[in-house]
Amino acid sequence: MQILVGTSGWHYDSWWGPFFPERLPKKDALRFYASRFATTELNAPFYRTPTVKAVQAWVEQTPADFSFAWKASRFITHWKRLSDQSANSLDLMESRLKLLGHKAGPVLFQLPPQMRADRERLASFLDMLATGRRYAFEFRHPSWYEPPILDLLKEYDASLCLSDHADAPAPWLPVASFVYVRGHGPSGRYHGSYPDATLRRWARDFQQWEKAGLSVYCYFDNDQKSAAPADAGRLKALLGGKAHGS
Repeated sequence: MQILVGTSGWHYDSWWGPFFPERLPKKDALRFYASRFATTELNAPFYRTPTVKAVQAWVEQTPADFSFAWKASRFITHWKRLSDQSANSLDLMESRLKLLGHKAGPVLFQLPPQMRADRERLASFLDMLATGRRYAFEFRHPSWYEPPILDLLKEYDASLCLSDHADAPAPWLPVASFVYVRGHGPSGRYHGSYPDATLRRWARDFQQWEKAGLSVYCYFDNDQKSAAPADAGRLKALLGGKAHGS
């Protein structure tokens, strides 16, 4: 069991100064980031499958115990909407995940806000996924937060992403052997810093979940004005060294 805290991506221009040293070359950004946090959520694959060379570089620039969460392609989630027509894209994703080796963390599927709950489609999609990996689902429509869907996730040991996005905040409810948290900011719109009280509650819950045998992955996506790395650092401090990579 472990608690991993980081940010959704790291390559934001506004982070130079508040987080990255002003004169740090951009090619060294991940190496610097990995000296502060033990995990990151890769957002780039959502838009375009990274090259083999890019993935290999990520592996080389991070410590042996670093973990990459992978945000799956929008072709799978938004265009093909978890249908069997996404099989080739899943195979391509798996080929890149294998390059990460033991550094491959959970895979996140973020669904579009217009997509309503469809248990049969989700079940068929779960059957398509490669075994031996952790999968999380971030729903953007509240119809997904009903017992038939949550029970299905439990059956497959897939995590309900505990997202506070304004479109459809998720119930604060672990349903798998690991917990996947995405913090989009106090308004759920990617900006602003979290109040101390919120981060203290998260730290308390994370420690309780870890004691219950669950691993926790938490990523801050409030990237505007460098709030994400600042909040991730504050949460790590509140965890008192319990967050791996402290």
